[in-house]
Amino acid sequence: MHTLKAFSDSEFSHAKLLLATQVASMMGRKFEEDDWNKVYCAAKRIPHSGWSNLNIDVNHGGLGVEQKLLRVSGLGARPIKSVCGTTMMHPAATRSIRIDNTEQAADDTMRDVFRQYTDLIELRTQKVREQAPAHIETDMRLGWLLWEDSLMEFLYFEQPWEIPEPDRYYAEWNVTPAKGARKASKSLWIYERDTDKKRYSVTTSAGIKIQPYFDVPAPSDENLYYFRVQSEPIDYDTVKIWISGSTARALQRLLGDLDKETVSTAIIQAAQYAKVSDAPAVEDIDFAKPILINMAAFQRFQSAWDGVSDEHRAQLFLESLHERPPSSSDSQDNPSTPHL
Repeated sequence: MHTLKAFSDSEFSHAKLLLATQVASMMGRKFEEDDWNKVYCAAKRIPHSGWSNLNIDVNHGGLGVEQKLLRVSGLGARPIKSVCGTTMMHPAATRSIRIDNTEQAADDTMRDVFRQYTDLIELRTQKVREQAPAHIETDMRLGWLLWEDSLMEFLYFEQPWEIPEPDRYYAEWNVTPAKGARKASKSLWIYERDTDKKRYSVTTSAGIKIQPYFDVPAPSDENLYYFRVQSEPIDYDTVKIWISGSTARALQRLLGDLDKETVSTAIIQAAQYAKVSDAPAVEDIDFAKPILINMAAFQRFQSAWDGVSDEHRAQLFLESLHERPPSSSDSQDNPSTPHL
């Protein structure tokens, strides 16, 4: 399935700033569906109505977007773009499915599942159509957001949300035998006829749900959007960290300036007095601010303060600035070194 343009250049830049702001405010909590929905709607200047399983996530001016989020775990040191070109499975497209008879032929069950899934798509399309201007055609899309555990990197792309055509697929039952305390289970596996690739898995135990398989676009796809919103490498000796507006203002009051050399020097000096404590959760609503530091300072920034994000480490760094014993020799020996 082909990808669709989701953002203009200005919307993409704004989405990155908003996503960095959202991550900075989270202090390591779980990334949730509405976190992205708020970013997406604000970037596109669409009214945010709140996330719900019962309604389509974005419904504005004929545009309907069903957002699907997936955390990509186990990457280790590999970048998130390493999943580009692969096929992934989402744990649930919808739970609004019923299977009355798991003994009937697999293809018959598949057609019944597709009929119910079609009803869901048509219902949501109708709601988008009802709110659209009379002359606007509905534009129904699936949005896929992938992120890794540290919330540094994100991938996003959109595809048409189309009704599946049963003739293009075939199905087989898959039975997983009981093992230990785990009961036997039965799933419906649905394959694409032209490619023999699995496209859906439909569970029948512990809640019936459709689990779609989707292809992550290649890095060269112009409609694949990559966000790096923490610890962003700029060049061989420069890293951009993203911190909240309130933390940036507090640092500027202490350091006098937030240029690369000043902040880098302060980090390296304060690291020896690193204060290891839990920083309070941020409630700052200002946009996140990018700060440039050199690679040596970034390495100390990561090793000296055990935080869950750039913002968390920056708060701990800010506390540590107050721990350094006062000294007049620093400014005499090096006029560019700030008093900490």
